[in-house]
Amino acid sequence: MPRARHDAYIFSGGRRHRNGATLRVIALVAVVLAIVIGAAAWVLTRPTSVTIAATPADASIVLDGSKAASGTLGAEELKPGRHTVEVSRKGFEPVSVAVELKRGRTTKLAYTLKPKPFAVSVVTHPAGATCTVTTASGDKLTGAAPFSHEAPAGTCTLSVALAGYNTLTRAIFIDEPVALDLFLDPEGQILHGLGTITTKGAPKGVSVTPDGSEAWTSILNGPPSIEIFNPRTGRKIGEVDIGKYGAVEVIFNKAGTLAYTSQMETAKCFEIDVKTRKVLREFKSGSAWTKWVQLSPDEGTLYASNWSGDDVSVIDLTTGKLVKRIRVSNTPRGMYATADGKTLYVAGFDSGYLDRIDLATGTMRTVFKSGGALRHIVADEGTGRLFISDMSQDKVWVHDMKTGATKKFVDVDEKPNTIDLSPDNKMLFVSCRGENNAKSYYIPGPEWGSILVFDAGNAKPLDAVIGGNQPTALDVSDDGKLLIFSDFLDNRLRVYEIPPYATFLKGNGGRYQAHFAQIKK
Repeated sequence: MPRARHDAYIFSGGRRHRNGATLRVIALVAVVLAIVIGAAAWVLTRPTSVTIAATPADASIVLDGSKAASGTLGAEELKPGRHTVEVSRKGFEPVSVAVELKRGRTTKLAYTLKPKPFAVSVVTHPAGATCTVTTASGDKLTGAAPFSHEAPAGTCTLSVALAGYNTLTRAIFIDEPVALDLFLDPEGQILHGLGTITTKGAPKGVSVTPDGSEAWTSILNGPPSIEIFNPRTGRKIGEVDIGKYGAVEVIFNKAGTLAYTSQMETAKCFEIDVKTRKVLREFKSGSAWTKWVQLSPDEGTLYASNWSGDDVSVIDLTTGKLVKRIRVSNTPRGMYATADGKTLYVAGFDSGYLDRIDLATGTMRTVFKSGGALRHIVADEGTGRLFISDMSQDKVWVHDMKTGATKKFVDVDEKPNTIDLSPDNKMLFVSCRGENNAKSYYIPGPEWGSILVFDAGNAKPLDAVIGGNQPTALDVSDDGKLLIFSDFLDNRLRVYEIPPYATFLKGNGGRYQAHFAQIKK
């Protein structure tokens, strides 16, 4: 009996062992099934993604009418299935397609838009230059100017060549009809002509707004007193009326929000809102034949030189009132207010004197007597030098503001008047009117005027441009990229592109030596 109970116990324990193993197998199967079901669910619900690239690189890409980008578009966590892609750019055939994006994949798509054909026309001055347009595919379209061909949209290279002139090469992007009016530069010239602008009678002064978007020219024989142009297109975009007469000079404040101009006949100065072209205030100089205007460094004071009054007016721009007049040498013209606000230099035309005014005391002292006719002053504050044009001596003088010494900087062509420095103070630009007509300087003389470029450090000639009749107004834009000057008796402005200083250094003087043979008419 005891043995039988023992056997029964053993049998009972083995059954329990087998039941535990079964449970473990069932649990394992359940885990495996859960994993399989989870994996299947993950695969079946996994999102998709897409990357879309377009040519041209700035083409617009729109996915499903909402997601947008330029050139390349990437999108993730998208539902698998059908999606729409739209690619477009001005000048090219658009693409609109439906694409199938598969679950769990990143699809890469690329679209190259087909270029449309556009007319390309080129007029050159002088006419007859050979024009070659090389398309993005390498095809060449060639013909003589006036040139007219159809070219596919995209980046093309235009080359214009004519014997005796610099070959002009530039990249152009075609996405609409292109019409170019190009001026060719005489062989060796560094400055590049961009075009001419016709003005009203006698453009006396010119200034480019600080942002470079507008060129304001004062019309001596106005009204209009000031004409305003886009300097790169030549399109007239406005004018300013300050009454019956014209204007002499025009300058801007540093922000480019206000302009100041002078009017000889009324001996007044005017403050103008640049945006609206409206005259905000007018100031009486209290003298006669007001010429040049100059802002103090803090822009709280306006100085005005009075040609016939032989003095300088000091106008408080806070109150708009004339504070005082300071006596100077005969027929003052150009002025320069030092950056520290302490000193005002004045160029005397009839006297040929350079006067220095202590602005704290109002006292004046003559620091240089040229024996000529001083007209315009510009300064390099970094080196403490004033550059002064002398219309009678045909020179530019340089005055050391620290030592008070003055010496010849360079000899120039006949009748130098307006001068300007490049923003980096490395180059000096000089407009020379040319020899006067024996009867009257109001009619064209026996030679053309000129624009000369010198190294401001060592006076080395860098380039020369033959101007028209009496180049007078001159300005270099604040970014140093544009030169604008006027042919006073021809009633026009001429616009040139200024390359970097390093380009001038490599140019072997440009057209400086060659221009002497072309001055005589």
